[in-house]
Amino acid sequence: MSEQQVTFAPRHHQLTNINVWTADSQWLVYDVRPSGASFTGLTIERVNVSSGAVELLYQARDGAHVGVVTASPDLPPRYVCIHGPEHPDSLWKYDFHHRRGVIIQHGVAENLDACDITPPFTPGALRGGSHVHVFSPDGSRLSFTYNDHVLHEWDKTQDLRNVGVAVPLHAVCPPKRHPREYDGSHYCVLVSQTTPTPQPGSDEINRAYEEGWIGSRGYQRGAQRQRWALAFIGDTLAANGEKVAEVFVVDLPEDNADFAVPGAFPLEGTATRLPAPPKSVQQRRVTFTHHRRYPGLVSTPRHWLRSSPDGSAIAFLMKDDLGVVQLWTVSPLGGEPRQITRSESGIQSAFSWHPDGGSLAFICDNSVTLCTLATGKLRRITPRSETAPSADAVVFSPDGRHIAYLRSHDGYQQIFMASVN
Repeated sequence: MSEQQVTFAPRHHQLTNINVWTADSQWLVYDVRPSGASFTGLTIERVNVSSGAVELLYQARDGAHVGVVTASPDLPPRYVCIHGPEHPDSLWKYDFHHRRGVIIQHGVAENLDACDITPPFTPGALRGGSHVHVFSPDGSRLSFTYNDHVLHEWDKTQDLRNVGVAVPLHAVCPPKRHPREYDGSHYCVLVSQTTPTPQPGSDEINRAYEEGWIGSRGYQRGAQRQRWALAFIGDTLAANGEKVAEVFVVDLPEDNADFAVPGAFPLEGTATRLPAPPKSVQQRRVTFTHHRRYPGLVSTPRHWLRSSPDGSAIAFLMKDDLGVVQLWTVSPLGGEPRQITRSESGIQSAFSWHPDGGSLAFICDNSVTLCTLATGKLRRITPRSETAPSADAVVFSPDGRHIAYLRSHDGYQQIFMASVN
C-alpha cells in the first residue's frame, strides 16, 4: 500500500467528484478554492501525474471566480467549470442562481448555457444558475444542476434545485435586453420536475440533485437499449411528512431536436414557473425506502449517483439497519436495492467505479478502499491514517490503474494518487 503526493504548492487544491482525469490518464484537473464552500478561486489548472508539471488552463478576470472543473472523456480534452459573474455588484453577485457553465479550450472560456431573465424568455436558455457540469461518457452533452434567478426574485421558496441537460442542438442567442444576459453554445433544458409542496406519501419531490449519467452507452430495457438517461437524488416526503431521499431516473430522447419540443409547460419557464422538461422526458422513482429503519439515501457523506459502465446498476449510499453507511446498488429499472458493503465503520466519501465495472473506490476506515462489486470484499489501497482523506473525491483514472483523492497536508489540501495494483 502506498500513496503519492501530486501537488505541493502552499495553497488548497480542489478536485471535483468525477471526470477529473484527462482521457489519457496523464493529467488531473482542479481548481484552487480555499475550501469547497468558498467560491473565490481565480484559476483552473492541471497537473501531470508523472512529471508533476502544472499548467494554467484558465484565469478569471473582472471580479469573477471559477471552480468545480471536470474534463471531457476524449482528446484533445475540453474542460467545463462553474464561472461566476464578471463585475459583480450588490444586485448580481455569485450565488446559486448567479453562475454559469463555461467550456475551456486553449485558455478561452465559451458560455455553455445562455441566460435570458427578461420575458418573454428564450427556449434553450437558462435563467442564471447552472453548476457541477459533467460531460456524458461520449463527451457529446453535459448534465448539470440548476437554480433559477427569476423564481428566486419572485419567491425564494419557488427556486428549487433541479437537474438539466445541455445538448449540441444549436447555439442559443437571447435578445439580451438586460446587461446580465448572454449567449450559450448549447441548448439547455431542465429534465427534472419539482414542486415546493410534495404530497406526503407520493413520488413528488422538492429537490433534484447529485445526478449521474447511466452507463457508457445507456442501459438495457428489455429488447431495447435506452441510449441516454440520468439518475439523480430526489427528496420525497414520507406519509408522516419526513424527508426521504430516493433514487430517480429520467430517460432522455436520442434525437436532440426532441429536446426543443415542449410538454405541458414552456421549456423556457414563465415569470412564476420554472423551466419545464421537454415533452418526451418523464421522471420516475426507482427506490422506495420509506419503510426501512433508516429510510432514504444519506446526505453525509455527500455523494453523487454513479452508474456501472454497462448501465445495469446505480450505486448510492444508505444506512443499514444498524445505522452504518453502506454502499448499495439498484437497477435503473427498479426493484429491491442490493447491499454491497457490510463495513463496521461505514463509507466516508463519494465514490467512483473502476472502468471495467467490477469494483468501486471510496474512503472507509480512514483509508482509500477498493470494493469488489460481486462479493462486497474491501481492500485497503492506502494505509489507515489518523485523519481520513477528503470525502469530496475518490476518482479512478480512465485506464483503471490509479485513484486520485485529496488529503490535508501541512495545512493545505493537496492532490494525492494511489496505485490500484
